[in-house]
Amino acid sequence: MGKNKFQEGTGPSQRQLRVGETIRRALSDVLARGDVHDPELNRMSITVGEVRTSSDLKIATAYVLPLGGQGKDEVLQLLARNKGELRRMVSKKLTLKFAPDLRFQLDQTFDQMDETRRMLAQDIVRRDANAPDQALDE
Repeated sequence: MGKNKFQEGTGPSQRQLRVGETIRRALSDVLARGDVHDPELNRMSITVGEVRTSSDLKIATAYVLPLGGQGKDEVLQLLARNKGELRRMVSKKLTLKFAPDLRFQLDQTFDQMDETRRMLAQDIVRRDANAPDQALDE
């Protein structure tokens, strides 16, 4: 396979991004409708924030978070326990040659956003952020 001369860096390809988003939508749909035969998993509301795929599209890592952030460990256990059924249901909605192996991790994005907001709210950061404006006024 030839190297894409237009893509720089080691980030995901357009195909990886497109397939990841398709898997995210399919997985979200399956979890929202409660199609899984596990009543414990069906009673939980789970947010699928992002799905990243390997370069060969055979592994898909879904970043998930339970609604409200309660029961994070339990969600990962339930998803791992039902991984085969989820893989089968998601693969029905995809047009890929192989169904990717699903892996689940906690989505840390919201925690990172809260930490960034906390840092930006500090007085010293706000003072530094306004310093260039004050220099222009003088």
